[in-house]
Amino acid sequence: MATEATTVQAGEREVRVSSPSRVIFAATDRTPEITKVEVVEYYLSVGDGIMRALRERPTTLERWPKGVHEGMVLSTRERGGGDAFFQKRVPKGAPDYLETATITFPSGRFADEICPTEPAVVAWAAHMGTITFHPWPVRRADVDHPDELRIDLDPQPGTDFKDAVRVAATAKALLEDLGYRGFPKTSGGRGIHIYVRIEPKWTFTDVRHAAIAFGRELERRLPGEVTTKWWKEERGECIFVDYNQNARDRTIASAYSIRPKPGAPVSAPVHWDELPHITPEMFNVATMPQRFQELGDLHAEIDDVHHSLEPLLELYERDEAEGSGDMPYPPDYPKMPGEPKRVQPSRDTDRKTERDAQD
Repeated sequence: MATEATTVQAGEREVRVSSPSRVIFAATDRTPEITKVEVVEYYLSVGDGIMRALRERPTTLERWPKGVHEGMVLSTRERGGGDAFFQKRVPKGAPDYLETATITFPSGRFADEICPTEPAVVAWAAHMGTITFHPWPVRRADVDHPDELRIDLDPQPGTDFKDAVRVAATAKALLEDLGYRGFPKTSGGRGIHIYVRIEPKWTFTDVRHAAIAFGRELERRLPGEVTTKWWKEERGECIFVDYNQNARDRTIASAYSIRPKPGAPVSAPVHWDELPHITPEMFNVATMPQRFQELGDLHAEIDDVHHSLEPLLELYERDEAEGSGDMPYPPDYPKMPGEPKRVQPSRDTDRKTERDAQD
């Protein structure tokens, strides 16, 4: 029996979508049911925006081929065998117009990863069950020198989106003091991401050091509200500046990416001045196309200026001279040059263990 299928127009190409009526997101009390073809059509409706976020960037695909439903599990580095998974290498059967970029992992291994160059690639990936796109902060012309500094404001237990918004206001002031222009977006959850275009002349290590310096300066400006502590046991009820999102092979969901949560929320570019007046739930697959049609891509000017990292690297060197050097990498990384010993606080003596385990 023939498989149900339809086609969509993606730029100059027609893209086949199999099982278009498959339910990917069930309806909620505030959002409609979302089918597979509607996921594809969503990405095409924000085509200029998603391509600005992905174009020429090696991109990991977060694939949920069976949909996003209660009880389904995402395979991770620590836990395999889930219903969904991260695709870092080009899957079999990819169309001939799909282009790639070769990237190197911290282990020294390498892979040819999908590198979107046109809307049809995004549509095809969505047809393959991709919910979220995770681009590297590099272009394929130079995969070892990031052109993007990523500030990830991650609410910890006891804090929420409103707390992240308050910290984001101080982050904006710090960016302005540094002479940078930052472009904020919701994470699709409780957090806020801020992107800064930089000159592609520094290494991943340099960019990560710059993120550490930025986080430490936020800690000084907002003591007790912001933390750069890597271990959850040490963070407290703060907004965590996740500096390791700038380490090699760490990625953040792109602008306009759908997140695998009930209601099909998306990571939405926003104006700085609207942050205090929004909630993350406002932006989803059903609402974002109209917002995009009315406002366009709020990150449209992100490539206009590429900033120098020198001001932040000078801050890092000052902190290092005062005794605050490098910080831990994620546990799955090999021991990295300059990294301090990874000593995780004892969970046996930490009263917050149970709360952290539920986070």
